[in-house]
Amino acid sequence: MLVDVGIRMTDKCSDFSAIDTMLISRFVEALWLEEGLGKQTRAAYRSDLIQLSRWLRARTLPLTLDKVTRTDLLAWIARGFADGRKTSTAARRLSGLRRFYRYLLREGLIAEDPTLRIDSPTLPRRLPESLSESDVDCLLHEPDPEQPLELRDRAMLEILYGCGLRVSELVSLRVDQVNMRQGVVRIIGKGNKERLIPLGEEAVDWLLRYRGSARLELLKGRASDALFPGNRAEAMTRQTFWYRVKLYARRCGIRKHLSPHTLRHAFATHLVNHGADLRVVQMLLGHSDLSTTQIYTHVARQRLQSLHQAHHPRG
Repeated sequence: MLVDVGIRMTDKCSDFSAIDTMLISRFVEALWLEEGLGKQTRAAYRSDLIQLSRWLRARTLPLTLDKVTRTDLLAWIARGFADGRKTSTAARRLSGLRRFYRYLLREGLIAEDPTLRIDSPTLPRRLPESLSESDVDCLLHEPDPEQPLELRDRAMLEILYGCGLRVSELVSLRVDQVNMRQGVVRIIGKGNKERLIPLGEEAVDWLLRYRGSARLELLKGRASDALFPGNRAEAMTRQTFWYRVKLYARRCGIRKHLSPHTLRHAFATHLVNHGADLRVVQMLLGHSDLSTTQIYTHVARQRLQSLHQAHHPRG
């Protein structure tokens, strides 16, 4: 049975090949069964392959995905640039194509991988948006702990910043994932990878305070294994929590652009600024590749340069 492929095998659209439907379906199923990739990642790969398939079908000499050459793929990527696609989009598309054609090669469905001699586009290195330590302190102190809803939010903010979690990881936390005695939280991240993250003293204190009063009031006698339940005693959505974060940012006068990852970036940036080993930060963030974490060395270097300019007599 095909799992969550989003394309029906009986698709009769003239701009879409039945062969391609089958190949994409089998590939997406393998991503789920063999690698445990998340729904959003699978959907992105699927969407790119559908667009490529339709582009191939619309050409003067139509092709199916298993018949393309390196030249065909380069032409499609170039078409994306001509249509105004970003370099990051081209890089993501190429990453998906490499996985797709390696899968076809492994399954014996093609004789040669057409992506082998295609170089990845060079991406500009963007520094992540972050907050200063004083901004974070202001944000964390904004919720009113006398109100159950805001006490919950204070505990969530402390854990988000103190552990460097993704917002999706935070809102999906269950009660059994937190060990208060050992002071650790067990996170199930991307690809179902598990990591243990220590809770700081502040996070533990606020979590104990929240669980001892506000959580019970918010549940109103209803049973829930969600650590941070919303109005229906279920785990709140990422959108709801992000709305709460923006509310507190406005209240304490933070005018910087914020994203759902802002406190995660602040966590990593502040660790590196205070001398944390990069591999430890990698482990805490759950990055599979150290190169992903190395962006924070640039943030730290930028801070050192600004301090030098501000305080050194020859700066």
